[in-house]
This record gives sequence, C-alpha cells and structure tokens, in this order.
Amino acid sequence: MTETRPATGPPEERAAPFHYNARGQQCFTWTLTDCDITDPVQLRIGPDLILPVIFIPGVMGSNLKSVPRRDDEKTRSVWRLDYGFAGIPTPLLGQWVGQKAGIRQSLLHPDRVQVDDEGGVPNVPRGMVQDDQQLLPAQRKAALMRRYRERGWGEVGQTSYERYLMWLEHVLNSPTVPRHLNYTLELEDRHWEDPTAAYRRLKPGVDVFMPALNGMDRIDDETEGVKPLATDDLLAGVRFNMPVHAFGYNWLETNAESAEKLKLRIETIREQYGKRCQQVVLVTHSMGGLIARMCAKLPGMEAAICGIVHGVMPTNGAPVAYRRCKVGMRDESFGTSLVIGSNGQEVTAVFAQSPGALQLLPTTRYAPGWLKLLRENQSRTLSAMPALDQCPYDAIYLERYRWWGLVKEEWLAPKGGTAIEWKDYQHAIGNARDFHSALNTYFHPKTYVFYGSDTNFASFESIRWRIRPGLRPAGSTIPPVPIDSLFQTRNSDVHQGGRTPLYVRGHSGMSHPSVKYIDGSSASEKLPYSDWELHCEMQDGVGDGTVPTSSGRAPIDQAEHGQVQEQLKMRGFDHEGPFRNEQVQLITLQWILKIAAQARKPS
Repeated sequence: MTETRPATGPPEERAAPFHYNARGQQCFTWTLTDCDITDPVQLRIGPDLILPVIFIPGVMGSNLKSVPRRDDEKTRSVWRLDYGFAGIPTPLLGQWVGQKAGIRQSLLHPDRVQVDDEGGVPNVPRGMVQDDQQLLPAQRKAALMRRYRERGWGEVGQTSYERYLMWLEHVLNSPTVPRHLNYTLELEDRHWEDPTAAYRRLKPGVDVFMPALNGMDRIDDETEGVKPLATDDLLAGVRFNMPVHAFGYNWLETNAESAEKLKLRIETIREQYGKRCQQVVLVTHSMGGLIARMCAKLPGMEAAICGIVHGVMPTNGAPVAYRRCKVGMRDESFGTSLVIGSNGQEVTAVFAQSPGALQLLPTTRYAPGWLKLLRENQSRTLSAMPALDQCPYDAIYLERYRWWGLVKEEWLAPKGGTAIEWKDYQHAIGNARDFHSALNTYFHPKTYVFYGSDTNFASFESIRWRIRPGLRPAGSTIPPVPIDSLFQTRNSDVHQGGRTPLYVRGHSGMSHPSVKYIDGSSASEKLPYSDWELHCEMQDGVGDGTVPTSSGRAPIDQAEHGQVQEQLKMRGFDHEGPFRNEQVQLITLQWILKIAAQARKPS
C-alpha cells in the first residue's frame, strides 16, 4: 500500500525505523512509497564501535539446572530466580522450602549442576534491543527475547537484576538520546521520549554533576567520594555503542573455574562484534567481583578488560559464612532461610562440598581474632582465633575435633543425601586457600568500588560465642567443665543441633513447653541439662547485612599502585539489592562512562 497525499504539501522529515543485529550493526527498514512523495527520509546513524558491558552476579544470583546423567535424560531447573507472585521468586521458594539437608546435598553439588540460560527475560525493546518492524507482533516479542538470551540475561536472576539491566541498557544505548550531544544526567527529564527535542552541544572541560547523588560526586581530602564526570569523558565515550550482557556461572564450583569461563565469554563477545570491539567493561555484584579480578589476571585479559566496577565485594571474605554453617540462617532472615537453610545441617550439606561458597570465608587478610569466646556479661575475651601467626584454613576450617571447627563431620553425610568424606571437604578447602592465595591483592588497573556501610543493615564483623551457665539437675554433685577449658572442648562433649545455643555436656532434661528461639518462635521439647550454653550472638558491626564494612572497604587499602581509581561508602541497601538503589545505579553509570572514555579505539 502507498501513501496518497498531495505532493505539494511541505516537506516532512521522516526517520527510518531500525534495529540492531547480533553483531551490533544497524539494520534499517523502509517501505517504498509513490514516486510523487519526495519527503526526505533520515537514517540516524549511531556509533559504529562497540564496548560491551558485562554484568557478573553474586553468589546464588545465577540460574542453575541439572547435568544429564544419560544422553536421553532431560535437564531440570535446580535454581532459577524468575518472577513469581508479587515480583518475588515464589517458584524457587516453593521448590526449596522444607527440603532437608540430604536433598540439598544431592541436588546442589558443583558437578551435578550447570548454568541454566532459560531464565525469564524481557519481551520489550530497550537500548540496542529494538523491534524489527518487518515482523509480526508475536514474532517481534520472540525476537526480542532471543536477543536478550543471546546476551546472557536468561542466565542471571530475573528478580535481582532484570530491572537494573534494562535501565542500564536504556541509558547507555537509547536510540533517541544522542549521548554525544546532551548528557545533563538529569535522567528524570525523560528526553528520550521526545526524539525531536533540541539538544545542547557539550563544551569540553566542564564538570557534570549528578543531582541525585546528593554531593557524593564532590570529592574532598577528608571523606570518601568520587570525582565528578567531565564533559571530556562523555565526548570521548561517544565513540561506542555499549550493549549490556550478563554472565551467569556455577556458583558452587571454584571461582577459578568461573574466571576461566568468563575469559571464554569475553573472547566470544569480542569475536561476535568483530574488529569494532577491542575491550569490555565489567560490572560485578558481591562474589562476582572475585571472579572478575581472577579473570583479569589470566593471560591477555587485563588488556581486554577496559575497567571493572565492583559492588559490595567481600574482598577479604565475610564471617557470616562461618556462622551459617554452624547455626543456619534463621536468626538473620526467616524467609530467606527457607531457601538457603534454616539450620547448620542444611547449610553445611551444600556449603562443605562447594569450593565457590567456601571462597566467601574470611581469608588470611581478614583481621585476626574474628572468632571469639566470651564470658557472660563481660567484654573480656576468653579466647579468640585465628591468632596473628595462624591461618584460618588450618586453625578453624580444617579443625576436625573441637566444637568451634567450621564443619561438624557427621553433617557431611545427611540422611537421604550423597555423603562426602572428610578428604573431599579438605580438597574443597584447599581450593579456597589456593584461590585466595592466587588472587592475593590483585586489582585491575582501572578499578572502581562501592560498598555498604549502614547501621540499618548490621553485619558480622566477628563471630561471638557467649558462655552462659547451663541448666543443672537439682542436687547434681558432678562439677561442671571448667569455664577456662571450653575453647579446648571436643565435639563429643558439645551437643550441636544446628541452631544456637550449643550445650556443653548436654543431655535431656525436664519437659518445658515454651522453648524460645532468637526469632521468637518456640518449640515444645525437653529442655536440655548442660554445664554451659554457648550462644552465637547476632551482628556486632555495620555493612550491608552480609559483608562487613572492613571487608567491603579493603580494596583501596590493599591496592599498592593506585589501581583503585575511586571508592565510595554508601547507605540505603542490603547486600542482595544494591542495584535497585537509585544512587547505586547512577554511580555505576558514571563509572562506566569514565571507563569508556579511556577505552582503546580499534586501529
């Protein structure tokens, strides 16, 4: 069909619709009209060079599926964070709530799972993912979803990351906002909704402040902050389109293996875009930062990575990982514990066989003495480990016989599970030690870091076992274990039920109908007699609820040659949700643009 309007009307400029193919090339579509219609048609040509941004999620943020044991066996979802009721991952919750330690151990084994790329993805256009106008509506949606899957978005948790990835794709690659002509960073103006808007031309040498950062982009000598973005950065970065990719990984296997796979992904992406793409930018969440750092150490990768933005990275590990192996997660978050593990048995069943998870434990660079045994009503420490001359791997994680060792050996063989032996656990700890040693204090030369330090999200700077007198039988003549010897007490003399408290020389006592847990729940059971009770206390520091401030802020102290360009202390989010925070979104955008300004241009 052709248009039938008078050719004598005033000329009307029209823009040809376009989309991008998998190689990031613009493809224009236009339907030929009657030869009498001579209105000009614009082909709006964007940047030709490509600088991909790859997002790397945190632990448990990647979707996993089973590894088939036979050629004719189908895979099935094991861990998928898709939207469910009210935008939360209710399918995942329904899959894991109430599952015992044995089932968790059997399914969540690093050798029995692989990355699942069939997680939920958007079906709407954003940035460089645009509609192909030549397709029917249903085909357009399918094509959009296919492009997001090609970018790896289906590999990462939809509930945790999809909104951020869509926002980032839009602000970096909007088809209607020319980044090289206008970038006031007042994103709420929604200039992209009006393709006919007049855009001011940028002048070089001008600082560009982000109003929503509330002054965090005004650095001084006394507080942590970031330097403002300059118009020079925007003018330099305009050479590139910046498609947003995601990299899901098997978070149960060693992060060293995930780093190798990230290298292959980077090489594949560069090959996909061809000679127009020389480097990539990495944005990481939590444990994803450790993987990115290790990847950058691999041959050729430091040059292939233009820069890295790290968010809430456990640089030196986090003591909460130890606590969850001993008493579970129920005291921290009842809802989350239903999925991750309510008690020590459920957490240990997965944790002890997973090198990736074990690599979140405090490293030798974490402050010594973080595992404490304290007297009741006293701040004086009865004992603390590791000492200055000890490493936590031998002193704590591989301690086999004393009650405070990381793993209770009998929990390695839960009922209904596939038991692992102590030597297998030793091997996994060895992987953690080797990974931490190889990573050491390496950071990519262009590193940017933000971390959480918020009193509203208390974190475990240390693990404190508080000694309280136990319930003794009336008329008992047997003296209790001396309090000064409790740190040397063996597993056989301490009852560990996977919840706090632990009982020293504990045994069944009188019936008591209202035993209270820390979270307020109760259980009718025999109240145990014991010499002493060992209570694992709650958070003693600040951070983001998981990573304490001391570990989050470590990069700038450890970088020996100024690799950390900027580091920012932030508030207002927990460990799982920083990328839903507006200020986090804006600061990561600012850093990406600074990195892009320094990217290598293909020759």
